Amino acid sequence: MTTRPTEDDLHAVFTRADLGGDDKLDLMEYTLVLESLGLSWTRAETQDRFERADTNRDGFISYAEFRAILESQGWIAGPPPDARG
Repeated sequence: MTTRPTEDDLHAVFTRADLGGDDKLDLMEYTLVLESLGLSWTRAETQDRFERADTNRDGFISYAEFRAILESQGWIAGPPPDARG
């Protein structure tokens, strides 16, 4: 993916990478998401961003955590439309 993803794109990529179907990503699944978005970080950078994104420290990345890390990196803008109230 070479352009900024839409909300639907992000959710589709997240869902495809969620191999366990549990609405959360482990480190391997998170790496798959990054690759599908065309983001190439080193293993150490990916691990660091994973740990920073996992704000509730459960060892997984939820969709909200996933969006937040991409937003913090400037890859996407603002909260999702349904969260703007």
